[in-house]
Amino acid sequence: MSHSVIDSRSSFWQVLAPLAAAFGAMLSITLGASLAKSLFPSVGPAGTTVLRLGIAALMLSLAFRIWRLRPTLRQWRAIVPYALSLSLMNLLFYMAISRIPLGSALAIEFVGPLTVALLGSRRRIDFIWIGLAVIGLLLILPLSGTARVIDPVGAVLALAAGVCWGLYIVTGRRAGQAMGASTPAFGMAIGALVVMPFGWAQAGSGLLDPNILWLAVAVAVLSSAVPYTLEMYALRRLPPHRFGILTSGEPVVGALVGWICLAESLPPSQWLGIAAIIAASVGTTLAARRG
Repeated sequence: MSHSVIDSRSSFWQVLAPLAAAFGAMLSITLGASLAKSLFPSVGPAGTTVLRLGIAALMLSLAFRIWRLRPTLRQWRAIVPYALSLSLMNLLFYMAISRIPLGSALAIEFVGPLTVALLGSRRRIDFIWIGLAVIGLLLILPLSGTARVIDPVGAVLALAAGVCWGLYIVTGRRAGQAMGASTPAFGMAIGALVVMPFGWAQAGSGLLDPNILWLAVAVAVLSSAVPYTLEMYALRRLPPHRFGILTSGEPVVGALVGWICLAESLPPSQWLGIAAIIAASVGTTLAARRG
């Protein structure tokens, strides 16, 4: 085999691998969310949140050996807001998908980071992306009297999770600068403690049921360990704007996973709403790159 053929295959894999990693992270996250819904009848959304964060925190703590670290007061001030936004984001999102389809919840939640991106810009073109996002929300949240009215409480919970996602981005950057790679381990450990009272009130000793724990481990792996690893791989090899465009497709992946795994079908209007929010996210990402 000639060197040119080997080099072409190598370069093709170098391009394909990070794209596959980014898509794999999205697929893993949405599969983890669909599996988490199977735990809701047993331990509820709050109990599922406790198990996911607690198990993921244990995995990351062992990986980063956080017991060897001694954060300063300044570092704690950066970590705690990050942990609070992380825990509330997960809790509110699980509460949302207990009421509304996975794809719709992801699309509504996506408004959070989209707002953070838009707040950092002052260009006229950004009003187009704001308008698209608003149109998308109106399509996902049909007015009363239509054939497929989405649960209003679930929609509000998804929107609140999006607000926490926006705060998570802002506080995560500060915490990451203060603590480095061990930040998620500290954040998930504190986050698990924050939601523990809600989880225990909802599930009690059911949180310790062995039949529940093995499913919770799978949720933690799919929702935290696998996507975190794949995203770090992709981020090191892709320009930020390309990674942002790829992750904009997460609501579509979530809608497809919800349809296949949970039999959650969406009407055409809600598919259009998801597409509008994705278009707004892609437009914002490209505009930020040009800026």
